[in-house]
Amino acid sequence: MNAAFNSKTEDSPRTSPDVSLEARLEAAARVSAAHFERMLDYLSYLPPADVELVRQAWQYADKAHTNQWRSSGDPYITHPIAVTTICAHWKLDAPALMAALLHDAMEDCGITKDNLTERFGPVVADLVDGLTKLDKLHFNTREESQAESFRKMLLAMAKDVRVILIKLADRTHNMRTMGDMPRSKWGRIASETLEIYAPIAHRLGLNQTYRELQDLSFHYQSPWRYATLEKAITKSRARRHDLVLRVQNEIATEFDRVNMPVRLAGRESTLYSLYQKMIRHHLTFAQVTDIYGFRLIVPTVTDCYTALGILHQMYKPVPGKFKDHIAIAKANGYQSLHTMLVGPSGVNIEFQIRTEPMHIVAEAGIAAHWLYKSQGKQEALNTKWLQSLLDIQTETNDATEFWDNVKVDLFPDSIYVFTPKSKIMAMPRGATVVDFAYAIHSNIGHHTVSALINGEPASLRTELKSGDVVQIITDDNATPNPVWLGFVKTGRARSKIRNYLKTAAHSESMVLGETLLTQALREEGIAAIPANDEANQALWDAVLLKANSSSREDLLTDIGMGRQAAGWVARHFMALLSSQGQRPDAVLLSQERFSSNQRSRSTVALDGNTNASVRYAPCCRPVPGDAVVAYLGRGDGLHVHNAQCINAKRLQATDSERLVPVEWAEDSSQKLYDSGLSVTIHNQKGVLARVATELSDANVDIRRLEMDDEAAMQTTELRFIVSVHNQQQVEAALRSLRRIPTVVRASRILPQA
Repeated sequence: MNAAFNSKTEDSPRTSPDVSLEARLEAAARVSAAHFERMLDYLSYLPPADVELVRQAWQYADKAHTNQWRSSGDPYITHPIAVTTICAHWKLDAPALMAALLHDAMEDCGITKDNLTERFGPVVADLVDGLTKLDKLHFNTREESQAESFRKMLLAMAKDVRVILIKLADRTHNMRTMGDMPRSKWGRIASETLEIYAPIAHRLGLNQTYRELQDLSFHYQSPWRYATLEKAITKSRARRHDLVLRVQNEIATEFDRVNMPVRLAGRESTLYSLYQKMIRHHLTFAQVTDIYGFRLIVPTVTDCYTALGILHQMYKPVPGKFKDHIAIAKANGYQSLHTMLVGPSGVNIEFQIRTEPMHIVAEAGIAAHWLYKSQGKQEALNTKWLQSLLDIQTETNDATEFWDNVKVDLFPDSIYVFTPKSKIMAMPRGATVVDFAYAIHSNIGHHTVSALINGEPASLRTELKSGDVVQIITDDNATPNPVWLGFVKTGRARSKIRNYLKTAAHSESMVLGETLLTQALREEGIAAIPANDEANQALWDAVLLKANSSSREDLLTDIGMGRQAAGWVARHFMALLSSQGQRPDAVLLSQERFSSNQRSRSTVALDGNTNASVRYAPCCRPVPGDAVVAYLGRGDGLHVHNAQCINAKRLQATDSERLVPVEWAEDSSQKLYDSGLSVTIHNQKGVLARVATELSDANVDIRRLEMDDEAAMQTTELRFIVSVHNQQQVEAALRSLRRIPTVVRASRILPQA
């Protein structure tokens, strides 16, 4: 992670010294009661019974945090009360408010989840548990602990969104009071807030919280820049006061004339967004013209478009600056019309037009479920993204990998593309065709082979743009390519691809491991792998214990990946069977030794499939017809080399016990293989075209071409990667190339001493 993750920004609550302890505790009790009474003013939306439950939670938390103090010197209980007050502004229900009051009780006060369950019920206990750091568990690194804490919080959030609402309230209050903390902590905490919590707030549509967290982070991360911009904005605000009043009066007059009710509010760009705009576009403060804007709240959706027409008649619109987020809502539920107009004195002014329900959702996002319950659709707001967290979790149990998959989805920029049936899909900016395929369905993604964008063929790595119509073309025989991991952007696509490759690797490696173990057992005089049944249970248990494997499948997979030696496992099997009185098959031993002496023995047939268990070495690129040598790597399967490759000869000399006999399958020439060709030519006009033509005539497909910058030299070496079926095709192509008068030399690329 770019910023260290820590579920608390405050130090652990400080314990008061014994000096005047009784007096300090009495004063703390008065402060706690006063803060709680002020918070009650915001709980009028709750029935009296719920208010009483919140009071009981406060009393419990107050007692738990006795003699604990914040860095400012205030009683620590003032922090949970402040967090609860923020939640009360969102009108969260009683269990959420109770959890907000108790959110630090488990972490700092030794209270267990069972204690909270018994006292306040499982709902409140689960909410608090979702917010608690995993301090009692042990991790290999601090980063792993941080990633695991973040994973736990996100998964708890996916199951109950109140967890993250409380967490965001907690972070907001800590940021508001961070001035009381040591300055050495400002940078880390501000970066963490900016990179993790602000994007989550935006993803959930909590735009007011999102803007506040950004500005507070900017304030503590770059105090000097913040102060400079704040001073400039203050001066500008004074200069623009008359302009703002003029625009307000003109708009009010025009809307009164057409008899349309409107609520008009001025809005100003946040300091952080202003700073980012200056950085992104290399502008000075004086060059930023759209600092100010207005928001128009009108009764109905139809009125939004009518109001847009009225504004465009009053002021000239800036071309390309109109966005309709009502017809195409943002992924976080945001809806509004945006337009940029040239106002009085030639100043650009942004206008946002929306209805009252849209405004509530725009400011409160997912919290609008509680704020505006008459809009039933808000209950489903963002559930698709939250559900995707659970989907990603099923693909990986590794916390760091989970975080890597999720963090890209937190960034706020989105694009909107269409399926051929005109369904709108929201994707993160930079998303590719493969991301889009996996967003539709996992099976579509797994079998994607190509795509049409706006009716035109496009590569799978093409980045999509808003408005694109994307049609995915699939093939039932296609499978995910590991190369996709290098360009996909969404966590869903990344996790699905990784999970598929892991599953496929496990299956392929297990098959290879079974083949290798069978052959190794035959060399020990055992005809087949002992059955995995009750009669052989003790035998398998002993072998698995010795090999430190949890199951038969894991052992075979480890053999196929090269993590276990098949010969060692076979010898251990033989030793155990011998101790039971079983003797090796003498006939079988004789056959295996004869096969070994005749060098005709083969354990693996190469059919051209490149997967997790069999790889064709890129140094020599063997093809059917070549003499080959296979080396069982340590943890990465079988590596097949051309027998003439210097690397293969070195392995034969230094690590011969890991060599595995292989041969080409009868149908191996039906597949295509990469081969390397080196062609030295005289530098003449048209020679490259002649070489390419000869390769094409030999039915050889050029995959890649490299050449040195030797324009001033008489000769140049061309290095091709080509696709062929077998060695005969390579040799035929080389013979054709050698007949070209301008070709000095043509040969395969093979590492040699």
